[in-house]
Amino acid sequence: MFAVYAARIDADNPLNGLETGERPDPEPPAHWATVTVRATALNHHDVWSLRGVGLPADRLPMILGCDAAGVDEDGNEVVVHAVIGDANAGGGDETLDPRRSLLSERYQGTFAEKVTVPKANLIPKPAALSFEEAACLPTAYLTAYKMLFDKSGAQPGSTILVQGAGGGVATALILLGRAAGYRMWVTSRSEAKCDAAVKLGADQAFATGARLPERVDVVMETVGQATWSHSVRSLKPGGRIVISGATSGDIPPAELTRIFFTQLSVAGSTMGTRDQLGRLLRFCEQTGTRPLIDRVIPLAQAADGFAAMIEGTHTGKIVFTP
Repeated sequence: MFAVYAARIDADNPLNGLETGERPDPEPPAHWATVTVRATALNHHDVWSLRGVGLPADRLPMILGCDAAGVDEDGNEVVVHAVIGDANAGGGDETLDPRRSLLSERYQGTFAEKVTVPKANLIPKPAALSFEEAACLPTAYLTAYKMLFDKSGAQPGSTILVQGAGGGVATALILLGRAAGYRMWVTSRSEAKCDAAVKLGADQAFATGARLPERVDVVMETVGQATWSHSVRSLKPGGRIVISGATSGDIPPAELTRIFFTQLSVAGSTMGTRDQLGRLLRFCEQTGTRPLIDRVIPLAQAADGFAAMIEGTHTGKIVFTP
């Protein structure tokens, strides 16, 4: 089958390790299923894999890709949950299984004509969502869903600040949060990204580090070191930071005095469960919310999509169709 895979690790020039071509058809073990992929979406995780983060050289060649929507062996339209883990080992949450992984880390990924996953990882695709739309949801949008509706503790009408407008999770947070009745504020160093966020549904946009009109109930962090102090100082007493990434670095000043004195909470969040993905699909179906798609291109042109992500020239998800 045709696939896009990591053949080499190159931390400085990740595209040097990307190859396309024929790979063996997957052979599912017991209780696994084969899905014919109709659409699959690119994530920063795929670029980091080419740099060797979470993907050691001894696992190469590795087909990349976490997200997919397609058709199972019985002809059912399905969405693939990318977390491979044991919910029992995580106390009912597979993302808390110490041995969990994502597709394309230990198991071959979704940038191919076919992918195999545990049967329990397949979720029916709502007819209202296209394959391309559904394929955008299992990583960035699921991460945002869990941050908003599981980790934040915020009631509709609360004010939520999203640091770093323009990223995949930040975009998902704006779209899902606005649909759920939150007042969404965003920050960015880019005036163009601030304008785009407001067009997406953000209530207000501010320059990174700017003083806000009032303190917020929750801050959503994916930036880390560069925005951490601003996040801590932007919260109301008793507020909460939900963090799912640290793209600018993970060793900021802790601000411990402010955290304990104003009784702030910090909650880590990673991906989401199969059940949460099912609810996300239903949420999109019921509210009419759809992921923002930048472009849909053939899988054979995946290198162009990777280049756009590395250069930051895209707005929204980059989707591949085998």
